[in-house]
Amino acid sequence: MLRAMGSAASTRFPVIQLRVTYADDIQDLWYLRGDVLAAIASFDGEALAREKLAAISELFVGLVPSTLTAKSGILRR
Repeated sequence: MLRAMGSAASTRFPVIQLRVTYADDIQDLWYLRGDVLAAIASFDGEALAREKLAAISELFVGLVPSTLTAKSGILRR
């Protein structure tokens, strides 16, 4: 998530960077995806942000309940 946000994250979105860095568990990270999407979209545009978020979301398959990944449109493996 931090890599997707890029180096601008620390200066433009320090709160989101800290929330991602210090998330307590995988579900906390799952729910931060919307904030990360908004941050990426603000400097890379909506289309690229959605592509990056799709790649990030695939990393959660098998780590969060399948009901969460099903709602987001991620294909199960």
